[in-house]
Amino acid sequence: MTLMRTDPFRELDRLTQQVLGTATRPAAMPMDAFRDGDTFVVEMDLPGVAPESIDLDAERNVLTVRAERRSSVGEDSEVVIAERPTGSFSRQLFLGETLDTERIDASYEAGVLRLRIPVAEQAKPRKIAISGGDARKQISG
Repeated sequence: MTLMRTDPFRELDRLTQQVLGTATRPAAMPMDAFRDGDTFVVEMDLPGVAPESIDLDAERNVLTVRAERRSSVGEDSEVVIAERPTGSFSRQLFLGETLDTERIDASYEAGVLRLRIPVAEQAKPRKIAISGGDARKQISG
């Protein structure tokens, strides 16, 4: 069985990359981010990346994710199609002041890096008691 290529633009990208030694389109680290109660969750797709090649660094309110995907093609192999990006990837997330960067939890399963970042205690809403008169009320603050 032979794999056929029908997209001339992808072939041009591949040839340009071979000649110049650089990627012609940026390698992406697709991401979803959402809030789940008092936790901010970030999920990044990193298929084919070995867990030991993932590096997380939090400095002030900037979280940097670095990963490396190595090629599985042997030196003596002839590449017919090469669409999966290889090499080093990085992405920076700018986190709000309300997140606790000291307690980030990271897990990696089925090619997805999941970061759970709790909301800082001082940023959570709290009840404030008001005294006066005969009644005490609770007011959200």
